[in-house]
Amino acid sequence: MAVTGTASITIAEMREFAGLTAAEQRYIRRSLDIGLGRCDAFRIWGRNASENAAIRSQYVAYQELKALRQSIPEQSGLDSVEGFVGKLTRVAAFDLAQERIDSFSAFRFLYERLISADVRPWLPSAFCAAAALPHIRPERRKMLLQSLSEAAATAPGWSDRAPSFYPEFIEEVAA
Repeated sequence: MAVTGTASITIAEMREFAGLTAAEQRYIRRSLDIGLGRCDAFRIWGRNASENAAIRSQYVAYQELKALRQSIPEQSGLDSVEGFVGKLTRVAAFDLAQERIDSFSAFRFLYERLISADVRPWLPSAFCAAAALPHIRPERRKMLLQSLSEAAATAPGWSDRAPSFYPEFIEEVAA
């Protein structure tokens, strides 16, 4: 029974990922490689000098992830919110400024894997803060903020179930 439940959750996560745009899927896979240290992102994802520079910047921005994983505040406590949400917003702003994440659902999918399931309650506020920053173009800012559903923004609780599907780079095979 437990195996069936886990399998159906994994399939649901795969379907969710499949519903994202191709650019979001690519960026999420690359981001997970960088943020989780799964491989040499330059070798896998760097197709040109511009992408290598973006990967280098992402490695620098993602230096905060380790500290974020270790400092997720309790939902009821406001003691460490300032430092946590500030760092989370800074990393989120980097990702949103890359213009590869076009929705809150793609953002949530990425961040619950980069940090952990425990970050879910903090994602709507970090997403809104990052999307509303002045360095995000106004039309993009509008699109991003409108992608956050009322249900996600006002959720009374969040699952603490860890993600089970972590998409990876798949080499294209010539036909």
